[in-house]
Parts: sequence; structure tokens; C-alpha cells
Amino acid sequence: MANILVVDDEMGIRELLSEILGDEGHAVTLAENAQQARQARAAGAPDLVLLDIWMPDTDGVTLLKEWQRDGLLTMPVIMMSGHATIDTAVEATRIGALNFLEKPIAMQKLLKAVQAGLTRAQEVVRAPVMAQRPAALPPVEEAAAPTFGAQPAPAAGAHGIAMTRGSGEGQTFNLSFDLPLREARDAFERMYFEHHLGREGGSMTRVAEKTGLERTHLYRKLKQLGVEPGKLAKKNQQA
Repeated sequence: MANILVVDDEMGIRELLSEILGDEGHAVTLAENAQQARQARAAGAPDLVLLDIWMPDTDGVTLLKEWQRDGLLTMPVIMMSGHATIDTAVEATRIGALNFLEKPIAMQKLLKAVQAGLTRAQEVVRAPVMAQRPAALPPVEEAAAPTFGAQPAPAAGAHGIAMTRGSGEGQTFNLSFDLPLREARDAFERMYFEHHLGREGGSMTRVAEKTGLERTHLYRKLKQLGVEPGKLAKKNQQA
């Protein structure tokens, strides 16, 4: 989970980006103008900033210059705009912006740019640490991934089946055969998606890949089932 600052004067865009990034498991701070962005930056450097160019008080390029001048441009910044020229995008990149996204922003392009920015930030943090290491550490073997399978069938005459999320996880789900077909199917799908969201840390991108669903379809399906990825990811982290 990363801390991401979203700076945009349009409420709809702030809310949309907050929802998408929140579903990915990130903590999102919102600012509607440059002054709020300055206050958020003064409270601590976020892992990534999504910064709109055209804002009513101070434009994003000017704010970017301020951060660079004051030594506060220590995090990746991705610029956003629906009206910026190529020259503006080039200037922002020259100042220190990592990337530029044109509005309306496609979801896949947004997530790809955010992931690239967070990867860049991690590389910058790791570089001094790697330089100080005397020798490479031995590789750590990964634990076998848990599997989702059915336990032995209940005794004859039972009206349901118990399923577990794999040995050692200690979490068992009960599905009743007495439910109407639609309710039983919804119950199973809820367990299925909660399982994958838990394994992937709430990442909608990885869950979409695992389940073979397009992201938009996945969002609609989770909303229909009442599954909230952000809350589920936080619950798993606390556990």
C-alpha cells in the first residue's frame, strides 16, 4: 500500500481517482488546489503525487517548480491535464515530473503510470541500501500459494457443503444447498472474489488477471455482490 496525493480542482476527478486507487489498496489524500497540496506535502512526502496542471490559484507546473526550488521534489510526480500543450508537458518533464497523463485518463493507463512511479520510488529508496550491502543475501524460498478447494463432502442427507481456503489458513466457508440457485451462486462468488482479493492484497489489477475478468466487469460484479475491496484489504492487513 502506498500513500498517494491527488491534486485536482475538479471534484469528480478527485473522487474517481480516489475510488480507483483506494480499490488498489492505496491510501489517498485529496487536495483541490495548490495551497492544500502545499499543506499535504508539508505534513510529509507522499509516495506519489498526481498533479493537475490547470488549477484556479496556482497551476501545477508552478507548484512543481516550487517543490524543486525548495528541495521538496523527493517523490515521483505525474502531471494531468485535458488542455495542456506538448510544450507544457515537456516543460513539466524537464522540471522533474515523471510522466504526463492526458484527460480523460484511461484506467489501465492510470494504473500503469502509478505502478511505474511507485517502482521508481522504491528503486531510489533501495539504491543506497544495496550499495552498502557487503554481499548478496541468499534467495528466500517462497511459501506455496494456498489453494481453494472443497473439503470432503458432508454426510449423506446434509443440506450444504463446507469449503476451505487451503490448509493452514483456518478459514472455512459454509454454503447451504437449501438456498435458491441465485443466492447460492452469489454466496459462492462472494467467497471466490474475497479469497482472491485477500491473496492479492486487494489489487484489482491482479485479481482481474487471476479471475479472467475485464476490470470494468470486475468492478460491477463486486459492487453487485456487495464486496468492498478497500475494506477487505485493510482487514487482511490488520489480521
